[in-house]
Amino acid sequence: METAVIIEGARTPIGRFLGAFADTPAVELGTLAAQEAMRRADIAPEQIDQTILGHARQAGNGPNTGRQVSVRSGVPIEVAAYNVNMACGSGMKAVQLAAQQIALGDAHVVLAGGMENMSRVPYLFPEMRRGHRLGDTEIVDAMYRDGLRDPLCGLVMGETAENLVDRYDITREEQDEFALGSQHKAAAGASHRAEELFPVETVLNGRPVTVSEDEHPRPDTTLEGLAKLNPVFRDGGSVTAGNSSGITDGAAAMVVMSETRAKAEGREPLARIVAWSWAGVPPELMGIGPVPATAKVLDKTGLAITDFDLIEMNEAFA
Repeated sequence: METAVIIEGARTPIGRFLGAFADTPAVELGTLAAQEAMRRADIAPEQIDQTILGHARQAGNGPNTGRQVSVRSGVPIEVAAYNVNMACGSGMKAVQLAAQQIALGDAHVVLAGGMENMSRVPYLFPEMRRGHRLGDTEIVDAMYRDGLRDPLCGLVMGETAENLVDRYDITREEQDEFALGSQHKAAAGASHRAEELFPVETVLNGRPVTVSEDEHPRPDTTLEGLAKLNPVFRDGGSVTAGNSSGITDGAAAMVVMSETRAKAEGREPLARIVAWSWAGVPPELMGIGPVPATAKVLDKTGLAITDFDLIEMNEAFA
């Protein structure tokens, strides 16, 4: 089977909740990232065989947001495009699907990535379709209905983190120390992040703004400050806003190509996509999922965790 390689990629800065991207639709962020990825890869939109975008909070954005991004980015209208929703792993799933399409010979060049704007997720009136004549009605936050609250166990993500705290006897101090370490890593990696992001010119509250840096990192975080924060999800709990990931807005995209095409065109890829794995876990223990998934991919490849020089992990909760 054909091997997939990553030619180039780009991402927007990450905006904080109700921050600089509060008036910028997810599709617009995705379009900007897709265009920049193609520009960096020196790929014309006409060379794209397929577009796949991850998008988890789709309410109010119109149908098939991946298709919207593809067409708005200049990819020919004849090229198939779609979006995929695998919650927090949606963008990564899009890249994996791109690699599979290439491995199967269904495509040679795929535009893949993910987009999200949590600031613009709407509220819903679920009972209004049938009409509402008298009395009060319920308004539902689509951020919870379509994302943060699991419909299988009824818990929000932070409550599942508290379950893991109980199961593995993780202290509040350990969580805060880990969170502080993440803030330090974010500060230390600022120059590397600058290579992957690009400035975005947009409009906020009717005025033009340029967003050139991530808004969410807090380099002035201290252990003392973290210790003062109250638990969010459970009385007497230990998961706080300071040791949880943020609600943010942004988009990323990359050009994935068959290794054969890349060699024929004399390209130097950023990376080869070697393997991937996914694993399901009980929804009430959501955050433990990366552990069995990692074990599966190590077993698949015959590699050991000590073989890796760099490991990057999605940190939902410390």
